[in-house]
Amino acid sequence: MIATPDEMPSFGFRTAEDDVAATREQITTFIANRVEDADADGVVVCLSGGIDSSVTAALAVEALGPERVRGLVLPARKDDSAAQFDAHLVADRLDITATTVHLAPMLDAFEDTVAPAVSPEADKLARGNALARMRATTAYYAANSRNLLVCGTTNRTEWLLGYFTKYGDGAADIRPLADRYKTEVRALAAHLDVPRDIREKPPSAGLWRDQTDAEELGAPYSLIDCILTKLVDEDLGVEGAAAELGVSVDRVERYADMHLAAKHKRDAVPTPSTGDSDTGLFHELESQF
Repeated sequence: MIATPDEMPSFGFRTAEDDVAATREQITTFIANRVEDADADGVVVCLSGGIDSSVTAALAVEALGPERVRGLVLPARKDDSAAQFDAHLVADRLDITATTVHLAPMLDAFEDTVAPAVSPEADKLARGNALARMRATTAYYAANSRNLLVCGTTNRTEWLLGYFTKYGDGAADIRPLADRYKTEVRALAAHLDVPRDIREKPPSAGLWRDQTDAEELGAPYSLIDCILTKLVDEDLGVEGAAAELGVSVDRVERYADMHLAAKHKRDAVPTPSTGDSDTGLFHELESQF
């Protein structure tokens, strides 16, 4: 019998009340320590109106205080108004300053000049990735000008599948949610009292009109998280994970392939010395501190 996504057990997920409270404390401590270690004045968070950025901003405020958290709302389409409203709703609840920067003119200029010169055919995915990198550029400009760290919002599910844009939303100085599955982020959102409408809206990267995560990924996060837990955390292999969960081998294989194909996104950029032992180049300098 094949299990449905709603029947999937939450294998290994820290979603019980005590687990969520402990996770909340661990992440806020992580944020505070990283900001202190970097001698930064705070963080900047890109607010999309979605659950991941809302949870990230709430945890940053808990760790640092609202005065040290800067929000950026970066719409690029006219139909982004609902997302903008939700982003500012979260900012108002958290009492943080959130600046809206409309990126449509920048994206239009890119499509009028760079895109046709590089590739004569329009590519929706390439355009979406370009938008994500424009958002990253804006976030780093804000961070550089105010001595802030860019606080990424990518969760563990997205990280393992490579469901983020390299040097776009994947670009960050810290990633507080990157070892928490989407299922855990939802539990954190409820614990942090993120507005219900934001918690329940269909997840979307917002790179083009009507885009949804479930449509692109081929399954809801409730199923994908269970598959990844068995594949990555418990190392059961494709057939073992399929048998354990009562789903088809083909379905598990899809996410195994995505995970392997995205390795380059998670790894540091290769250099000729990649894999060599530490050369000790900076040891003398470091010993002085």
